[in-house]
Amino acid sequence: MLKLASLLVNHGINPIVIIPNFIKIDSKDVNISIMSISDGLDQDGLTTSSGRDFFAIEKSMENYMPCQLENIIRDQQEDGIVCLIVDLLASWAIEIANKCGVHVAGFWPAMLATYKLINSIPEMLHDGIISETGSPLHNDPICNLFGQPTIRPQDLPWLIGNQSARISRFKFWTRTMERTKTLKWLLINTFQEECHNNKDQNTTNFSTQILPIGPLNTHVTIKSSSFWEEDLSCMNWLDKQVVHSVLYISFGSWVSPIGEAKVNSLALALEATKRPFIWVLGPLWRQGLQKGYLERISKQGKIVSWAPQMDVLQHEGVGCYLTHCGWNSTMEAIQSKKRLMCYPIAGDQFVNCFYIVKKWRIGVRIDGFGVKDLEEGLRKVMEDDGMSERIDRLNEMTMGKVASCKAMDNLTTFLSSVRM
Repeated sequence: MLKLASLLVNHGINPIVIIPNFIKIDSKDVNISIMSISDGLDQDGLTTSSGRDFFAIEKSMENYMPCQLENIIRDQQEDGIVCLIVDLLASWAIEIANKCGVHVAGFWPAMLATYKLINSIPEMLHDGIISETGSPLHNDPICNLFGQPTIRPQDLPWLIGNQSARISRFKFWTRTMERTKTLKWLLINTFQEECHNNKDQNTTNFSTQILPIGPLNTHVTIKSSSFWEEDLSCMNWLDKQVVHSVLYISFGSWVSPIGEAKVNSLALALEATKRPFIWVLGPLWRQGLQKGYLERISKQGKIVSWAPQMDVLQHEGVGCYLTHCGWNSTMEAIQSKKRLMCYPIAGDQFVNCFYIVKKWRIGVRIDGFGVKDLEEGLRKVMEDDGMSERIDRLNEMTMGKVASCKAMDNLTTFLSSVRM
């Protein structure tokens, strides 16, 4: 959202980014204002033992935040509000904008393909692919969704956690897609070619104009603030490594720990490969490491709590990136022209993984963290002679001059519409 706000500044807009008060972040652009609204969880005792989980925040968004957002909009209307841009994870805000008589646009920070998959829930229900609660009704690959990638039923984006959590997430997405039907514009953090290749008669609602304006990380020169302190020592360590020799491992900023057994398995596999590596491993994840492991690999690898990811990916020492396939990480890897080893965990990551491995062929998928899994994955991804050329072509298609001009034209079209 901060990157989008930075783009809007370039078009003469003074953006206000509204976030929950538990997110502590500052804009590095003096033209961007940050306003926070309370989630009410502390006083209501709704936080769980693990903190603010998905369901506590969802309850707050539906029941506590709307009136606060309405008050902010009413106060700001005197100064003139051009539009409210709503991340669709906060779809409740669409109704508030409509209530206040303010232009509202949706913002989807991932692939159009993922949006279309979720938006096809009615078709999946009609065709007997899923139940009324979102559970798969068979084990056959899902491949009939308007040219969408073939995915396994268990990889549907809402199938996270236990059965109760899955049902709640399915209801969340169903409600979100119902609310988007009123949108006139949908800004998507993807590139023009992805939207072009995804055209069909059911792109979304006929009244919604889909506008790809991404990848945002290529259009914004200002470095966004990080939620965590970056360990810059890894850059000095990288400078001492052989070109393209380092394996970079990161599973993103929000994925829950994958379990102590998997962490330990990956740790031992990394050690066995003898290949230098940088591993972003937060404190909660480190519980799976054997005693003495950090000392054993101190010369081979570097483990940090958080890394300056773009700086790492663009370093010539990095040859491959083991990723969860989050969309931002995927785009940053393409921007940096790095080969990918994929281990999707949840949400949209399985769709992204399909595109990386099957459609774009710039990476390989591994299904486990054993020594054989890692060595075989590394062999396939590093010995594919045509992969560098494919990455170069994809980089140009997504982030080249033509692609960037199309994205900025779409943003200009949107701003011209809301200013009329």
